[in-house]
Amino acid sequence: MSLDPPTYLASLQSNIRQRPIPWDGAVRAGTLTEDQLARIRAVDKVKKDARKQTVEADLDGYRLLFVGGPGTKSVLELAAKHQNVVQYILVLLTDLLDTIPALSKALLKSGDPYRHFLPLLAHSSNTDDPIPLITSTVLVSLMAGSRDESAATVDKAQPLVFSYLASLTKNSDAGLQDIGVQEYSALLYARSTRKQFWSQRSETVAPLIDILRAAAGVRENDASASLWSGATGNARSGFEGSLGGGVGLQLLYHVLLVMWQLSFEAADVGDELNSEYDIVLLYTQLLRLSPKEKTTRLLISTLYNLLVANQNTLLPTAVLARLPSLLQNVGGRQLADPDLQEDLAKLRELLEEYTKTKTTFDEYVGEVNSGHLRWSPPHRNAVFWAENARKILDHDNGDLVRKLAQIMDKPWDNDKAVLAIACNDIGCLVREVPERRSQLEKIGLKKRVMELMGEGDENVRWESLRALGGWLQYSFDK
Repeated sequence: MSLDPPTYLASLQSNIRQRPIPWDGAVRAGTLTEDQLARIRAVDKVKKDARKQTVEADLDGYRLLFVGGPGTKSVLELAAKHQNVVQYILVLLTDLLDTIPALSKALLKSGDPYRHFLPLLAHSSNTDDPIPLITSTVLVSLMAGSRDESAATVDKAQPLVFSYLASLTKNSDAGLQDIGVQEYSALLYARSTRKQFWSQRSETVAPLIDILRAAAGVRENDASASLWSGATGNARSGFEGSLGGGVGLQLLYHVLLVMWQLSFEAADVGDELNSEYDIVLLYTQLLRLSPKEKTTRLLISTLYNLLVANQNTLLPTAVLARLPSLLQNVGGRQLADPDLQEDLAKLRELLEEYTKTKTTFDEYVGEVNSGHLRWSPPHRNAVFWAENARKILDHDNGDLVRKLAQIMDKPWDNDKAVLAIACNDIGCLVREVPERRSQLEKIGLKKRVMELMGEGDENVRWESLRALGGWLQYSFDK
């Protein structure tokens, strides 16, 4: 999918193209050779058709010009000390790569096509130095134009490019963020490149999630808790072009596009994407706020890709997040996009088939497996516990109560309600199946409940006291 270049980058490239370069003096100074200058002039400031014809007729010559070869230095090597020439050559090469696909493949025939470019990504830590930025654009155009999946590209060059682009997405400047995100999108052209992107997710994906959380109005210090509780800030701003956290609509769209591309690997990344970033819950919140069909389409399509590939683990979370009722509301809108209509219908059908056969017990299992408890109906329902307490203790050879213990082991500093709910559930299990108390004690639940009696949160203290009361009652009765 081709995207318009970000305004800042287009303006920077335009300014560099317009700068006069004393080419003849550069040749006399040994900054480049006569042959190199002849090739530059043959394609500089000429019509695209003529430029394309010239390069395609001399692919080996232009390969040597830009990446060199045995016994032949590239123009970037010769001009390394002349920043104006290096900048000009990088922009010229980007222009050629964007319009002449054959050149990308020709450059990759070199033994190490990236050796002169990768060091330029670390040319300077000064944000005013344009060389790292325009170098990244060259590298992205080279990789995306050739759709190369060789080890030299995926294992050696891309990790460095992804790291550099990650520094842009973490920048406070929305223009630089957008450049980084759009260049990510251009690079996710194959499964191997998406896998590399995911393997660097602490650098690549995490900042994108931060942007999405800001757009959803989620508090930074307790994202998971605020999503589950619905306590998000006011994500809509007072004007059309921006959402929560000052996230512009175009930046939001481009981030969603990258995440949609990543969702093609949902079978491999879906579970971790949800466990690490609460992606199903976050996307459900974003869907409530989505201001345009184009963002709604990407949200729906990404959710479908994730859920259809991870039905056992992610469908329960989607139901807990109340996605089915939200999709019903979305379906009531006047939607003009046929792709959006089709994906929405498929997602609704998937969820309807799942909920048709699921019981309240299944919902409870899904909630515990999600790792985050909320005051959903089963917790306070005496009939539910009377009918299901033993099943909960037996489920997966006791795995469900072990997961409950894992939830209780966390401090939940930003969402103490989770601990109160867990104590409530433990108390219900003890009251309904008192003869199985030892099963809970062996995995440390009685000890943890006693510890929580000293919690600062009043609700946690009350629920832990109630739970311990069950133990004490049956201990005395015994």
